[in-house]
Amino acid sequence: MIIFARFNLQHPTKMKRFFFPKNRPYSAFLIYGFIIGVVFIMLSMRVMDYTSTDEFCMSCHVHPHAEERWVLSTHYDNPSGIVVHCVQCHLPPPGDFDHLWAKITTGARDVYGFLFKDPDEINWDAKRHITQAVRHTYESSCIHCHQQLFPLQLSEEGMHAHLYYDNHRDELNCLNCHLHVGHFSEHAQEILDFGFGQVSHVPEEVYEEAATVESFERFTETIPGTNVRFDMLPIPGGRFMMGSPPDEPGRRDNEGPQREVELSPFFMSEIEVSWDMYMAFYRETVSEGRPSQDLMASVQAGMDAISGPTPPWGSPDQGWGYGDRPAITITWHAANVFCQWLSEKTGKTYRLPTEAEWEYAARGGTSGAYFFDGRPERFSRQRWINRLFGADTTTINTYVIYEANSFYQTQRPGMVGPNPFGLKNMLGNVWEFCSDYYAEDAFAHYPAGQVMINPQGPPTGTERVIRGGSFRSDAYDVRAARRSHTRHDAWLLTDPQIPKSTWWYSDVFDVGFRVVMDPGQ
Repeated sequence: MIIFARFNLQHPTKMKRFFFPKNRPYSAFLIYGFIIGVVFIMLSMRVMDYTSTDEFCMSCHVHPHAEERWVLSTHYDNPSGIVVHCVQCHLPPPGDFDHLWAKITTGARDVYGFLFKDPDEINWDAKRHITQAVRHTYESSCIHCHQQLFPLQLSEEGMHAHLYYDNHRDELNCLNCHLHVGHFSEHAQEILDFGFGQVSHVPEEVYEEAATVESFERFTETIPGTNVRFDMLPIPGGRFMMGSPPDEPGRRDNEGPQREVELSPFFMSEIEVSWDMYMAFYRETVSEGRPSQDLMASVQAGMDAISGPTPPWGSPDQGWGYGDRPAITITWHAANVFCQWLSEKTGKTYRLPTEAEWEYAARGGTSGAYFFDGRPERFSRQRWINRLFGADTTTINTYVIYEANSFYQTQRPGMVGPNPFGLKNMLGNVWEFCSDYYAEDAFAHYPAGQVMINPQGPPTGTERVIRGGSFRSDAYDVRAARRSHTRHDAWLLTDPQIPKSTWWYSDVFDVGFRVVMDPGQ
């Protein structure tokens, strides 16, 4: 710059001709374009550097746990003194177009949220869950820093875990095991230290006998030897059209073709099986998967002992609490064995509902998408117009725990009203196991034009039907006809046990169940 200034002072005419050539006007455009380009690049680099600082990120991300949880995490507080900054996790590695594009789109989204959204109305805890975190964290950035998967200081358990990850990269994400390394969580420590067997409930009254059922009316079941009771509701038999019509909004191919079904009367539990109910079973039968000492007397008396669950390796309630919240993270096998145990304890025959029984009970005598008035497209957040102007969710929020009102966790049954049969949370809260094997075209195998009497589903299969949607579901997915299935292997991907648990899922947290009982017992 000094040389340039001296040249300008000593040779003003030459400088004028250089910048304003008479015979070559295009040269001026090239020269000034070059200068402007250099200035633009320098300013852009300064802007990129400034907008990549932690201070700039924190100016928009004002939610409580962003900074305070970061400084408590191992990405900040660690023996090596290395500090991992916001952009190192929440943007792809620098140096390519992906980094720039992600920075532009992420920045635009954050600015929009900062200007037009109320941070107090955002469920920040939900965004810390694995299903949300993978949308805001880049695995390529994890690998960019942690290039050596098998360092010398890695424990034997870590080596097995990383080897498993290396062989399943298409299915796993670093966050499956390292979710809380960037933002500290008390719940992560709770998972490490939690002893499920230590959970206790001081009984107020221990029931000596099960309930006696003398008529087809509502009754309260009492589990002998425990303080647990729950209500069973009579579901009258009848006919209904199973599945959804082709024009129902949100309909999927596996919901048809519709078939007419006739069902016999049955009892169904008013609420989903709660932790109180399931933990009574767990405490009585747990012994590393073998019959417990508490049941040895029944073995000696000639009764079959129930082999109960092994202890879970994590916190099965996800930190949301136990009590009357629905029991989650349990396998279909565990739910089925619970029914066997409950049958033995009460002298009745409890079981999982068939898919037909479940849909009939969920509809409660109605035939629409829901058992209440309203069309799915009015409630769904998948419609851009609803995202822009808001959806009228007053009605659906009265009856369903789903994505829009769940705070991204299970809720107690008293939060919403019952359906016409008096059942709570048939739609939403958690998906519910059915006894049927799953088939995509199950309804097509039922003869058209005939009334199916108490159908049981396909005779064989690998996965089981689940129904009802959950607290994570959009309004389209909590319709009465919505059906899906278990994904046993995928739901056990990060289970560190060898062999993997038959009792607890490690990678799903929104599936539960309820029980049914046939009358006349």
